[in-house]
Amino acid sequence: MASAVLKVEGMTCGHCVSAVEKAVTGAGATGKVDLAGKSVAVEYDEAKVSLDAVKAAIEDQGYDIV
Repeated sequence: MASAVLKVEGMTCGHCVSAVEKAVTGAGATGKVDLAGKSVAVEYDEAKVSLDAVKAAIEDQGYDIV
């Protein structure tokens, strides 16, 4: 299992937290959002999903990875 912390711009509320966590899960990973820190801690299996795919799923929801 690999892990990464991604900085996410544009999150402001509980709906944002839910949208980002669902995007991460939908990409095949798990994630825990820190709204105050504007970040998401992601754990993923490199054999099944790439970090770029997780980033793309978050960006598809309208958030920016910085």
